[in-house]
Amino acid sequence: MHSNTQSADPASTYSHRLADIVGTMIGLLTLTLPLFVIGHYSSNSVQNHQQPITYNIKADAD
Repeated sequence: MHSNTQSADPASTYSHRLADIVGTMIGLLTLTLPLFVIGHYSSNSVQNHQQPITYNIKADAD
């Protein structure tokens, strides 16, 4: 048997397709879930401590 030939068994192709779908879902969750978790928790814990910028302008009276 050659290692690169596909099986003619329909159950085998179904399990391969199912494994591909499950693997794709796991990959997508692995890539996207951390981004959502970081975004969710960082937006709640970051506080805005910036002071407003004020300019003092002296008016010269002539």
